[in-house]
Amino acid sequence: MRPLLTVAALAVALAGCGAAPQIPTACLAGPAAIRTALEAAPGPVTLDGTPISACLDQSGDPAAAQGVGTSLVDVASGLADAVADKHDSASATQLGYLIGAVRKGAGETPTLNAELLRRLELEAGRIDTDSPSYKRGEKAGETSG
Repeated sequence: MRPLLTVAALAVALAGCGAAPQIPTACLAGPAAIRTALEAAPGPVTLDGTPISACLDQSGDPAAAQGVGTSLVDVASGLADAVADKHDSASATQLGYLIGAVRKGAGETPTLNAELLRRLELEAGRIDTDSPSYKRGEKAGETSG
């Protein structure tokens, strides 16, 4: 009878253990999908219903994290270029939103996402992050991102 109780206890324990959270598939769609989604900023921005903050790696999967991170940095760089070259206020809002959303998501796993956030903030450092457009986007990203 004792082995049966051990097996039952093990089954209950394993049922409570789920797989590590994975990065949603929509987050792996690449920079073009992220750029398109950001056009909704300062309104809520999602990738097929997934907020950008949910795209940050919480599973420790380095390949997925690198793919998402590379896409986000690519988008941030393009947006910073548009702001610096053309003084594009919509791009400033989108960049602010992106960084606010990543900051929100990084709050869940700050150590894992510190380098990504640092890289995005370096891109934003090339523009006026005190502009009303950037600040509006940043606040919206931290709220709904």
